[in-house]
Amino acid sequence: MPRRNNNRNSGGRSPVGTGGPRVEAGPAGYDDEQYLVRQIPGARALKTYRCPGCDHEIRPGVAHLVAWQADGLGGAEDRRHWHTGCWNGRGSRGVTRRWS
Repeated sequence: MPRRNNNRNSGGRSPVGTGGPRVEAGPAGYDDEQYLVRQIPGARALKTYRCPGCDHEIRPGVAHLVAWQADGLGGAEDRRHWHTGCWNGRGSRGVTRRWS
């Protein structure tokens, strides 16, 4: 019999891998804005991205986050992929790469 996973949503955060975005404050300099954040599991990370928090590459197979403004403006080109640690430290360090 397969084991059931009990996904619990606590603190406004979506469980890992559910695909549902959560709302969080933006990085330093953008912290007065709200961002939608979605976790990307390593198995679904198929392309190389550049993290705006450290300006290093996020390689295929590396779990990370994708964030975009919650105001509903813009599209897929406005999403930014972040290392999880860089996003978690976003309040104490600025963005190293321009968002535009």
